[in-house]
Amino acid sequence: MDETVEKRKFPRVRTHIPVKYRTLGSSEKMMRASTITRNLSEGGVRFNTGEFISRACRLVLELDIPMFTKPVKAISKVAWIRKTGAGDDYEVGNQFLEISRKDKELVSEYLKGLILYNEPGDTATTQ
Repeated sequence: MDETVEKRKFPRVRTHIPVKYRTLGSSEKMMRASTITRNLSEGGVRFNTGEFISRACRLVLELDIPMFTKPVKAISKVAWIRKTGAGDDYEVGNQFLEISRKDKELVSEYLKGLILYNEPGDTATTQ
């Protein structure tokens, strides 16, 4: 019997969408890092990166959700970071700190669509 209790406020859904990020306070024209999300929820996002990002960092995120013409923007805090088994890659969990009501609604709409079109055991992940 599995007695693992899910502590997240929002369930995560597996996604593979482009995300750009930069450190809050860095120049907007400064080169942004790009990667692909691993999962997404209304409360945050997980992605892999080739660089260590301190838990003290705040990030400006731009999520390029396929069905929308403009990226969803948010400011997040790094909730956790861990080294993956692949070289110098890291897995980073981010919690949204600031996201507009409109962008939050877009994320919610996108996630509901994913859940509808996937098998029940296919979308949620606890990692």
